[in-house]
Amino acid sequence: MRRIQQPGTGTPERIQWVECRGRGFSLTLQAGVPLLEAVRSGFAAEGFASGVVKLDGLRLSPFAYVMPALSKTPEHAAFYSDTYRPEGGARIEVGAMTFGRRDGAPFFHAHALWVEGDGKHSGGHILPDETTVAETITLQAVGLDGAVFAAEPDSETHFKLFGPVVASGGAGEGRFFALRVKPNVDFCGALEAFCAERGIREAVIHGGVGSTIGARFTGGGVVENFATEVAITAGRIAPAAGGFEAAIDVALVDYSGALASGRLKRGDNPVLMTFELVLEAI
Repeated sequence: MRRIQQPGTGTPERIQWVECRGRGFSLTLQAGVPLLEAVRSGFAAEGFASGVVKLDGLRLSPFAYVMPALSKTPEHAAFYSDTYRPEGGARIEVGAMTFGRRDGAPFFHAHALWVEGDGKHSGGHILPDETTVAETITLQAVGLDGAVFAAEPDSETHFKLFGPVVASGGAGEGRFFALRVKPNVDFCGALEAFCAERGIREAVIHGGVGSTIGARFTGGGVVENFATEVAITAGRIAPAAGGFEAAIDVALVDYSGALASGRLKRGDNPVLMTFELVLEAI
């Protein structure tokens, strides 16, 4: 399986996780409000401090983003591009957001593909501090009760990355898991094994923001460039002969700016830096 050497030392446990409760809700974002504040206030109104959001259809202006890029130093295995600020903003076609906290303040991690004001199709990593909601919209979100995604320094990648930690607050129900999958393990396989180990009969994925080492899709599609920004568009782990089978659809941009989408081939899509998501046992 493809592998990228990270600059630091990882932990034996390759999934960071917290079992919690959760609740889906409709998140209304008001036009003219900075995206981070709009998300924060919408989650707070429902009693939540963390969760995930499906971004499809969201219009943003002004809008700033970065794409994956090669690292110029050995401090990181890959890095970010310069910042892009397209005139006319953008309309997100598909995207996912993890909302949590960083340095004691609200923060989000969001990847998406979009159409810019001049019609250009692009994608990448949305910058929280320079992006504003352009049109009022209601999106689908899941809030967490008993867990928060918190950005903390990661000794393996040398980035500050979201991972789940135990936290109080929120009004949820059911059986949910906040997860972070770490580098150089097959993404589908890791989630299948996680469900088997925890006695989860079937699960649906909410959110899903991360990176894979290129991509291999069912049907033969291939992304060779190793540095990607990925958003899950739909995902489920279901019983299959001999165990579990993950069906995970994604959209991504690689460091050349090329876009791709499809269903991840099981056993052939290792995580590059991180992948955070919420699993709901059903």
